[in-house]
Amino acid sequence: MQTMRRMELKADQLYKQKIIRGFCHLYDGQEACAVGIEASIKLTDHLITAYRAHGYTFTRGGTVKEIMAELTGRRSGIAKGKGGSMHMYCKNFYGGNGIVGAQVPLGAGVALACRYKGTDELCVCLYGDGAANQGQIFETYNMAALWKLPVIFICENNRYGMGTSVERAAASTDYFKRGEFIPAYNFGRCNLCLTVSLSSFWHVMLLYRTRDEIQEVRSKSDPISLLKDRLLSNNMASVEELKEDDTMESAFSTSAKKALLCAFCAALFLSAVTSADEGAHLKYSQCHNYAGGHVYPGEAFRVPVSDHSLHLSKAKSEFR
Repeated sequence: MQTMRRMELKADQLYKQKIIRGFCHLYDGQEACAVGIEASIKLTDHLITAYRAHGYTFTRGGTVKEIMAELTGRRSGIAKGKGGSMHMYCKNFYGGNGIVGAQVPLGAGVALACRYKGTDELCVCLYGDGAANQGQIFETYNMAALWKLPVIFICENNRYGMGTSVERAAASTDYFKRGEFIPAYNFGRCNLCLTVSLSSFWHVMLLYRTRDEIQEVRSKSDPISLLKDRLLSNNMASVEELKEDDTMESAFSTSAKKALLCAFCAALFLSAVTSADEGAHLKYSQCHNYAGGHVYPGEAFRVPVSDHSLHLSKAKSEFR
């Protein structure tokens, strides 16, 4: 959880510095869900999720370096720099899907393949509260129950679908009751065995919530802080032991790494591309969707994100 937290906070910083462009869906505040799920399944099992995929990419075997490289459009990224925040993949992990709810029937298809092949495997299919009202999800429930598929559906309820709160979007927010004919459970916040009701600190790097609301979530629902409190209150660890284990801060923020980051940014955004191969790669990388437009490399990086028309006009001329 600590590694994911530090990775996401660094991604937050890079996004604000305009080093990461396009959408950036952070997972900080929901780390307990990924850790709890991975503790309950095997690496040979399968997992598919929506567009908030950084944490699961890491738990499924991706490295921090590969994830950060992908976010910044590098060919050393886990999807060769062409997927960005929403499209990351590794063995037995099928993304990272940008279309709301679309990964649910795909996950059922993976489970059908497991049953067809007769393997002792299952598929964990995750979606958010924003997708919970989609018709395709209910159709998938029905097929999964009829065909007895080895699939686990998990709704990561972080209380907002994009900028819309669950109270405004759903007549009933008891998402675990939606399946009816599928056994369901509601796990509370920061239950590390399996957490499905969390509030992430950031959603799409858009400030549609008040600072007071964000601060309240941080103080009451931070899975890392709550886990530390439980360990201390049950005498399972001492303050000194927790301080010794909390090494991620220094690992991510040393002066040497800051210098490397500055050099990386200069090479990425200020210097001309000298390698023909790198230039060809950059031409088709970093095509990350955002609010109806795209972010393209080169001069477009230095254009304000809100200028959709210029981005789109460059896209048309670039890819004709």
